[in-house]
Amino acid sequence: MSKQYNKTIFIGHLGGEPEMRYTPSGTPVTIFNVATHDQYPNEKGEIIKVTTWFRCTAWGKLAEICKQYLQKGSKVLIEGRLTPDKSSGRPRIWTRQDGTAAADYELKIMEIHFLDSRTEENEVPVAQAEEEVIQA
Repeated sequence: MSKQYNKTIFIGHLGGEPEMRYTPSGTPVTIFNVATHDQYPNEKGEIIKVTTWFRCTAWGKLAEICKQYLQKGSKVLIEGRLTPDKSSGRPRIWTRQDGTAAADYELKIMEIHFLDSRTEENEVPVAQAEEEVIQA
């Protein structure tokens, strides 16, 4: 049986403070939004800037570490798995208050690198999700 791979890697900045909650069974979950920025010239030579937002979710010990060390504006490198909308298999589509369409790229964090400069005593360079047990 072959394994399926779904891995996304990007660098961005937190758009707000991380929010930590607990599942009914007591598992910590931290959610935060990360913006990535790209730019490229169009056919007229004008620079086009594109911002993509990812809604990131960390679970367990990783959730606690993210809540402790991250804040609005933190620069991070994230490795994770895109989580599609269960009904469509695509990003979650929703309508803003102004009536325009928007999409959420939801990502389960598997590994996070904290890229802000920190003093050695506060440095936490990499945090990884605990191994998952997958049952058939």
